[in-house]
Amino acid sequence: MDTSDAISEFLTTRRAKLTPSQVGLPDFGGRRRVPGLRREEVALVAGMSAEYYKRLERGNATGVSEAVIDGVSRALQLDEAEHAHLYDLVRTANAGAHPQQRARTPRRTQLTSGMRQTIDAMSTVPVYIQNGRLDAVATNRLGAALFSEMLDGARPPANAARFIFLEPRAQTFYREWEAQTRQIVAVLRAEAGRSPYDRQLTDLVGELSTRSDLFRKLWGAHDVREHRAGLKLVHHPVVGDLDLTFQAMDLASDRGLQMIVFSAEPGSATQERLQLLANVAETAVPKAPV
Repeated sequence: MDTSDAISEFLTTRRAKLTPSQVGLPDFGGRRRVPGLRREEVALVAGMSAEYYKRLERGNATGVSEAVIDGVSRALQLDEAEHAHLYDLVRTANAGAHPQQRARTPRRTQLTSGMRQTIDAMSTVPVYIQNGRLDAVATNRLGAALFSEMLDGARPPANAARFIFLEPRAQTFYREWEAQTRQIVAVLRAEAGRSPYDRQLTDLVGELSTRSDLFRKLWGAHDVREHRAGLKLVHHPVVGDLDLTFQAMDLASDRGLQMIVFSAEPGSATQERLQLLANVAETAVPKAPV
């Protein structure tokens, strides 16, 4: 990933979303040559010179301080995920002449034995563990049953982004498929800021950009998002519709991995169907866990 281009495109797309009135500036009307705010307006709100901001938006982040990042974030009304993404991009740009040192940091692809034992003991809820690239690293038995549409027959490692953009059955599995596509791309974009030298992530983005027009369009929007909590609406081929609440947690014992635990509202139809899926998974021919 070219960090200078990423900074430029991210800042450009963010200011295009704002109007002068949204940031407390007068709008004197007339035709604006660019959508959203002008660079000079961003600089004014951020409390810096126009030339300094223009240099940053061109991708030159040399020497940019946290205070500057904070000022730009306030001016562009960035949320927490967007602010963290800008910080990651600037940090990478300031890494100096030895970016290859980052590339040697491997991304985890398996659990420690202790964590494996823990998720296997969580037998009443689906558990799914992924890395920053959205590769499926591990599941418990119920998690494997829940995501069988993605996991069964996938070339290893199964990947949530590859499934949702390249597998037609994903549009049936995810009841809010379009919203899910935006979520997936925003999560991958945030990871690209954190891990700009991850070759496998670069290859994944290249593959999806080549094979999916929708992915290429969403990737160009430069939206970023964290994957922490929410509602997942799926249609399981065995038990039908499931409305699942999820909580995602970074694993302190397994750096770079995120555990996602799904649950259903007590007494709901989803809870009954989830229990049915657990019964089916328990009696099915045992398969090696992911």
